Amino acid sequence: MTETRPAPNGPDALDIGSRLRRLREIHGLSQRELAKRAGVSNATISLIEQNRASPSVGSLKKVLDGIPVSLADFFAEENAEREKVFFTAAELVEIVDGAVSYRQVGRDLTGRALQILHERYAPGADTGKTPLRHEGEEGGIVIRGRIEVTVGDQRRVLGPGDAYYFSSRHPHRFRNVGDTEAEMVSACTPPSF
Repeated sequence: MTETRPAPNGPDALDIGSRLRRLREIHGLSQRELAKRAGVSNATISLIEQNRASPSVGSLKKVLDGIPVSLADFFAEENAEREKVFFTAAELVEIVDGAVSYRQVGRDLTGRALQILHERYAPGADTGKTPLRHEGEEGGIVIRGRIEVTVGDQRRVLGPGDAYYFSSRHPHRFRNVGDTEAEMVSACTPPSF
């Protein structure tokens, strides 16, 4: 049995439960899977994540070995910045630049399920003659300009306010068919760039 004690509370108490839950979810583990890997009961993981029990250092190390993450890395997060929620236009990350520009919301998408892009296409620009294809889903809304979207054997020219949503497993391509820059906001899950 893993040694635990009542979790401390108060404004200065470490939120070990939320930290463990976030780390477990980032690694795609259920409570049951983590418990099995760590050799502890499912109830132990549940109590820790609810901050209803505080593990000893040895017990916490045993749980973290099931992920695996070191104690140092687990507690290093304490000094990390809070999760960024808001982004100015200047903070968007350019991941593709040129005739087609993709500016991503957020720098590191590790453990994230969604990727949001601000896309711009110069007149005549496209994503290439070879259609894109990957796991997941994507959708977007045209902000300005005219974008030809091809998905499988379907093709449509979309203008401001028009939108698309499809399984990314279908071959797809985007092309600016207008004589001015086209702009879209899109989302893809899971992140694919």
